[in-house]
Amino acid sequence: MFTWTRSECQRVARVLQAWLDGEAEAAASARVVEHLEACRACGLDAATYLAIRSALAASGPKVDGDAVDRLRRFADELAGPQGATESLPM
Repeated sequence: MFTWTRSECQRVARVLQAWLDGEAEAAASARVVEHLEACRACGLDAATYLAIRSALAASGPKVDGDAVDRLRRFADELAGPQGATESLPM
């Protein structure tokens, strides 16, 4: 059985949310799909994020888009240049 490297899992983790939102570039999307099909841990992460999104969507009104943008910018600042979601390196 093939085991993914930690660095590959980290690269996928950096673009996973964008991929789940349909915002990842085509090359990054293909790599995420390939990885999720083979890596159980990352596949479980993706399933968890989808379950959270579904629960939030069912729980009430949508969140203000500006608030989401502010949270993403804040997350990018915390992640530093290696984890920025604006440029999705793969």
